[in-house]
Amino acid sequence: MLSRRGFLATLSAFLAPLGYWRPAWAQPVASTKLTFVLFNDFYLMNEQVLGDGKARGGFARLTAVVKAERAKHRNVIVAHGGDTLSPSLMSGFDRGKHIVALTNMIAPDIFVAGNHEFDFGRDTFLERMREAKFPLYGANLRLANGKPVPGHKDRAIFDFDGVKLGLTGIAYEKSARLSSPEDLQFLPCVETTKEQAAHLRKEGADFVCAVLHCDRGDAFLLQFAQAAELLLTGHTHDLFIQYDGQVGIVESGYDAIYVTCIDIDISVSMRGDRRVTTWWPKFRAIDTADVTPDPEMAAAVARYQEDFSREAEVVIAKTAVELDSRNATIRTREAAIGNLFADAMRVSMKADAAVINGGGIRAGKVYAPGSEIRLKDILAELPFNNRVVVVEISGADLLLAMENGLAQVPVPAGRFPQVSGMKVAFDPKQPMRKRVVSMEIAGKPVEPARVYRVAILDFLARGGDDYATFRTAKRVTPDADAPLLANEVVRYLKSLGTVKTAAEGRIVSR
Repeated sequence: MLSRRGFLATLSAFLAPLGYWRPAWAQPVASTKLTFVLFNDFYLMNEQVLGDGKARGGFARLTAVVKAERAKHRNVIVAHGGDTLSPSLMSGFDRGKHIVALTNMIAPDIFVAGNHEFDFGRDTFLERMREAKFPLYGANLRLANGKPVPGHKDRAIFDFDGVKLGLTGIAYEKSARLSSPEDLQFLPCVETTKEQAAHLRKEGADFVCAVLHCDRGDAFLLQFAQAAELLLTGHTHDLFIQYDGQVGIVESGYDAIYVTCIDIDISVSMRGDRRVTTWWPKFRAIDTADVTPDPEMAAAVARYQEDFSREAEVVIAKTAVELDSRNATIRTREAAIGNLFADAMRVSMKADAAVINGGGIRAGKVYAPGSEIRLKDILAELPFNNRVVVVEISGADLLLAMENGLAQVPVPAGRFPQVSGMKVAFDPKQPMRKRVVSMEIAGKPVEPARVYRVAILDFLARGGDDYATFRTAKRVTPDADAPLLANEVVRYLKSLGTVKTAAEGRIVSR
C-alpha cells in the first residue's frame, strides 16, 4: 500500500500539470506567463490575395500581430523559424537585403537560419547576418574550422519573474544539400538540440524552448525524447500544432498567412532541493486576413516596392509559344521554359549539353503566346542567383546523373532534369537506376567512356538534389568565376528577341 506521503506525491504528480491542487511542500516559488509568437518560411514582403479573395501575410500584417502581442503581454518571445533571404522576386534583385532591413523593424528575439539563407552563398549569408539587429542562434552552425559563426549564439537563459527560460536555436541540418553554404558546417539537429537542452538545464533553466528549422521527423524524435518543452519549427510550410501533454510542436505555415501564438502559464515549485516545473499551453493560430496592416511597415514596404518596380519592368523578349513554369510541369516532364533556360546555359558556355533541375525554376507561372517577358519575370523564375559552371563528365556518369534526375517520376521532384543538347528516353515503370532506355548528345548515342562538356548549375555541381556524379566531375570553370544564370538567360533572350523554343522530345517517357 502507498504511504500517505506516497499517495500525496502520486496525487500531486497527477493534478499539478492540470493546474489543480498542490500540497504545502510543493507550493510555487516562482510563476509567470509567457507568450511565444512564431513565424517562419517568410519570403514575400507584400501581402497575398488567396483563394477566398482576402489578403493575408506580408510584413505589414505580421508587424501588426507582433506589436499587438507585445502590447497585450508583458513577457513575449518573438521567434523566427528561418527561411527568408530567398526566394522572392525582390531577393533575386538585392540578395535579401530588404528582408533583413524589414525584419530589423520587427526585432524578433531569436532567429535561426533555414536552408534558403544560403541560396546566395556563404559570403552573402554572413553579410546579411552582419546587417541583422536581432539575436542570431545557431548551435549546430559552424565555420569550416569548427568555430561558431560570428554573431551567433548557441543558447541563452532569461529570467521572467523568477522562472528561468532556456532558449536554443538550430539551423537546417541539410542546407548543404539543398542550398549553397559552401564550407559552413552543420552539426546533427537532433543530437545538438538534446545537448543544448541538457546544458540549459544544468545552467538552471526551468523551461526549454528550441527554435529549429528542421524536418518534421526530427521534431517528432525530439518530442519523443522530451528534449525541450516547446519546439518552434520551420521548413514544412504547414500550420501544425501538436501537444502530447509533455512537449509542444508548432509551425506557422509560411509567409505569415498564419502567425501562431502560444500562451504558457509556468509555475516552479521546490521538491526538496529540486526545482519542479509545471506548465500549460494555450495555442492561438491568427489568420492575418483579420489583421489590419501596420502603417509604418506598410510605408517601408511600399518604398522598397517602388524602387524595385522601376528596375524590374524592362522588357527582355516576347514569346511566341506558351511557357509553363508550374511545378506540375517542370518537375515531371520536359518543359519549354526548361528547354529555354538550358539552351541559354549551353550556348553561353559553349558546352556539349546543359542540365538545369526543375526545382531551380520557381515562379509557377504560365506565359501565354504573345506575352512580354520582363526582367522581373526572369528574377522570379530564377531567384537563387545560381551560377553556370562547366564540368567534364564521362558518358557513363552522365547517364547516372539522368537516372538520378528521373528517379522519382511520376512524383514531382525538384531534381527532374530540363536539358539542352540531349535527348533522353526513359521508362518510369522500371526500377530506379534502370530507367534510362537511350540517351543522345548532338544526335548521337552517348558513349560511356567519352568525356563531355556539360553546363550545369553550381548547385548541381556541388551534388545538390543528389546529383552525386556531378559533384565528382572535373570542374572546367570554378564557381567564383562562373557567370550568373539569370544574366545568361537575359542575354540569351535578348539575342532571340522572340522565343520559339517549345517542348520537342528532349525527355521522352516510354
